[in-house]
Amino acid sequence: MSTNLPLIWQAPTWPAMHYEPIPVTGELARAHRAQGVVEGKLAGLGFEQRLELAAEAWSQDAVATAAIEGERIDLISVRSSVGRRLGVGNKIGPAAPRSVEGLLDAMDDAVRERDAALTHERMYAWQAALFPTGYSGMSKIVVGAYRRHAEPMQIISGRVGRETIHYEAPPSERVPDEMDNFVAWFNAETEHDSLVKAALAHLWFESIHPFEDGNGRIGRVLIDLVLARDSGEVGRLIPISQRLLDNRDEYYAQLERAQHGELDVTEWVLWFVTQVRVASEQASVAIDTALAKAMFWTNHRDNVLTARQRKVVNLLLDAGPGGFEGGMSTKKYESIAGTSRATASRELIELEEMGLVCRVGAGRSTRYYLNIVGWGPADPVRAAQDGPAQGEDRS
Repeated sequence: MSTNLPLIWQAPTWPAMHYEPIPVTGELARAHRAQGVVEGKLAGLGFEQRLELAAEAWSQDAVATAAIEGERIDLISVRSSVGRRLGVGNKIGPAAPRSVEGLLDAMDDAVRERDAALTHERMYAWQAALFPTGYSGMSKIVVGAYRRHAEPMQIISGRVGRETIHYEAPPSERVPDEMDNFVAWFNAETEHDSLVKAALAHLWFESIHPFEDGNGRIGRVLIDLVLARDSGEVGRLIPISQRLLDNRDEYYAQLERAQHGELDVTEWVLWFVTQVRVASEQASVAIDTALAKAMFWTNHRDNVLTARQRKVVNLLLDAGPGGFEGGMSTKKYESIAGTSRATASRELIELEEMGLVCRVGAGRSTRYYLNIVGWGPADPVRAAQDGPAQGEDRS
């Protein structure tokens, strides 16, 4: 099987790749500004809140980087493992498989040991951690070392007999030399902005495709390493892998275009920097939500709530701006709190009187939302007119 697409490995070699600074400069400034906003907002949070945000972002990103490769891992077990590592949140949960623990080990090493040099052995350890049994699915693979098979390393999609070859990496015998060049470049001081370096490093590594399996996840760990060197632990809060998962088709398309084009990789760099900016903006929204929660409880610290009321309010807080779809009704409260209809109605009215929630609508169409600016329905008049969701008990 062969492809007519040109291979970037024919010459010149990767250190000659370049990008045009002018198209990238404006987006770089916006991305760094978004990163700076994240750092600034974090200053308004306590240490424990920062850890909780970092734990959730790390958990979501671990699930996302696996999902990009088509692997589904359990978010609850990841959260409990991350909680134990950071000493925060719910640390009691189902044990994560060894391969998942290995992924978290690699991601953690990139952040905690961000000042350590990148070496072949360090990447060997990351890749071996992903495949603790030495198998990828049903296939025995080389772990803790670069690939050595004689057949070409091809990136293929489609069913058997109808495959599409997206890219062919350099042959295995060239991998050690290619990776020597890559490691030397990665560790050297360069003129590249950190986000540009992350983009180039990821593209270069994925193009070498040095391992039999795990290249995508290791390539995204390298992004974590570059960003951690730039912003430290704050980098955990910026969900790059989640953003790439959300745009997986475009992510693959951009990599493919860069690998089959000339050595001008401006389009890839610009696209990657934009993803960092958007991921930073998403992190900023998450921090806003955490700040709103903290301020909410500070404002209502003197209110005495029943255990049921506190449970419902916490669920609404966890749901974030907009809360539950259709708002909180007496029926929902009754179900969540495990209480009678009369008690649910009375306790919701008490929450309104204490100022924790605000009411929209009247009679059977009454719905309650947290009393936080911007957290209610976008159109309260429409919400009142619409009444209960389809199929919901109107009482």
